[in-house]
Formats: sequence, C-alpha cells, structure tokens
Amino acid sequence: MLKFLKAGLLATGFVAAANAAYAADAGEGEKVFRKCAACHSVGEDAKSRVGPQLNDVFGRQAGTVDKFKYSAAMVAAGEAGVVWDEQTLTQFLVKPRDFVSGTKMAFAGLRKSADVANVIEYLKTFDSDLAGTVGQEESSGEEVQTAMAEEAPPAAAQDHAPDHDGAFGLGRVATEDEIAAWDIDVRPDGLGLPVGKGTVADGEVLFTDNCAVCHGDFGEGVGRWPVLAGGQDTLTDSRPVKTIGSYWPYLSTVYDYVKRAMPFGNARSLSDDDVYAITAYLLYLNDVVDDEEFELSNENFSDIHLPNEGNFIPDDRFEEAHYAKKDEPCMTDCKPAPVTITMRAQVLDVTPDTDDDSAGGQID
Repeated sequence: MLKFLKAGLLATGFVAAANAAYAADAGEGEKVFRKCAACHSVGEDAKSRVGPQLNDVFGRQAGTVDKFKYSAAMVAAGEAGVVWDEQTLTQFLVKPRDFVSGTKMAFAGLRKSADVANVIEYLKTFDSDLAGTVGQEESSGEEVQTAMAEEAPPAAAQDHAPDHDGAFGLGRVATEDEIAAWDIDVRPDGLGLPVGKGTVADGEVLFTDNCAVCHGDFGEGVGRWPVLAGGQDTLTDSRPVKTIGSYWPYLSTVYDYVKRAMPFGNARSLSDDDVYAITAYLLYLNDVVDDEEFELSNENFSDIHLPNEGNFIPDDRFEEAHYAKKDEPCMTDCKPAPVTITMRAQVLDVTPDTDDDSAGGQID
C-alpha cells in the first residue's frame, strides 16, 4: 500500500502538552508562505510556475491542476485517492518526500507545528468554500502536533563547561568532530574532494529529478531561476550570461556548491557519487565534455578546466608597494594625469540619469 494511504498521520503516542489548543493565525501563515512563494502563487490571477497555483486547494485531488506538469508520483498519489485537506496537507508539509515518495518538490518540509497550522490557515483565505471560516475556529493542533511528533529535535546535549578564562569566561575549544563537520570545502586543486564517481548519464537522471524544476532540463533556467549552461562569448556584453561554461573559473566551485546547497530546500541530501554525476552532467551541458559515458571522479577531477579559468588572475595586492613595504597608501594627488571617467554605471541599472528614473532601478 502506498505510504500516503497509511492510517493515522505519523505517530500514535505523544506527550499531553503537544495537544494543547491554539488558534492558527493566517497572518503568521502569510509570513511562512514566503518560503513557498518562490515556486507557488495564490490570490487573484494566480498562475502555476515552478509549482502549481494553490487557490482552492482544499478538496482538490492531488496532481490535477490543469496544464501543470506533475511528477508521476504525484499523479499516482491523486489517482490512489489523495485529496488535499487539513490532514493530508499537514502530512505533506511536514515531510513532502515521505508523504509522496518521488515528488519533484525539493522543499524539505516545515519543522514547526505552528508554521504548518498557520500556512494551512493562510491557504484557506484563498479557498472559495473556506475563506469565511478563517479566524472563527480554534484548532486543537492535534493533527499538526501528531504529524510533527517524529520531527521533534533530539534532547540537547549537555553543555560543555568553558575551558579557558576569557574576559567573560565564555567559549571552549572546538572538538575535532565539530571542526570536521564544517571543514567540507573543496579547493581548485582537488583538496577536500571525497572519494567517489559519477557519469554524465547518471547525472542527467539525477538532474531531472532534483534540479530541472528550477533550472530546466538543459540548464536553461525556469522563470528567474539561474541559467546553468550557455552564455559563451557574452562576458563583454552589457548583460553577460554568467554560467558555469561562460564565467566560472573552477570546477571545484561547482561541486562544492551543489554538495553544500542543493537541491533547493533539501540541501546536502545528495550522496557524494550523486554530486559527481550531476557535476559531470553540467560539464556536458556546457560542452566541456561531449561523451555521455564520461565519468567524473576524484581521480580525474583536477584534470578538468573550465573555459574561463585563464581570465581569472591571482590576488597580488600584498605585492603592491604599500603592502610589501608596509608604507602608508597614497591618498591625495596619486595619479599624475587628470582623472577620466571610462564607464558609467547606468548600464547596470543602478544610476538613473533622467528625471523619471526610466533608465535605472529596473528589474527585468
């Protein structure tokens, strides 16, 4: 039986305090919804974008918004009987991928029970049948709190006593494990890379499942989400297209960023092999490699050079005279010839040069 058809929500036993009554707040829900607004829209003229529009979501069968391309998993959930109501929305918002395994929704879920209840209350204001009930009923919070039971954070570890006599007696030396947890960056020379590998072909599947919803199937970008491929020979344009293939200097930055921050809303959920495969696919999209069977690994990683690497120069400011000799920097009459303006910031839309501000400050 599908996971989303399990009886109950997520847990049966729960402390009595978890069932304390509270009133859901649509105003607070509006604030929480800002996390959702990057992909979903509500209100007058709401349209589906990266995610489906959420007007009149209550009573709607999952996976049925017209003209929106759902994942096969979400369509199957709807066909199996999932209809959005307070209970199913609560389960989904707590852990989307546990409720509908295979959903393309990358958001990891809301961890606070109040946030879940408040955003559901906010969505009611955009439902033709429920808008009039908002603010009139007090929710027991039982469904939300039960769904959150398995999400409760572990008990706090015992505080470490200060091990130095600082000004306020605060702080301690970080443990080796704590340092290791933060020391995950990857350098251009490959230092910090984990052992692993992944092919372009594998990366295409992973990219489709985890990245394409925002970046497009071929890195072309969806809406205002970043473009990841193309842009070659545009760096001298007034509006350059800065992608991995046109601008980025080092492949290590690509791997490091994907490992740390992606997928959006579910960061660090990918294995090291997954990250190698997605990085290999990004190389393929930018024509750095042309073989679908190309395998990127920690062994050949440092052999790959991005097209724009040669246009970045080392930071040599400490070799300048006032640094090397520890002289005071020149602050007046430093340039023998008159100062001339070589470029204006108008092209960057930060300096208006007309009274009606038509040339600057625009967002396109």
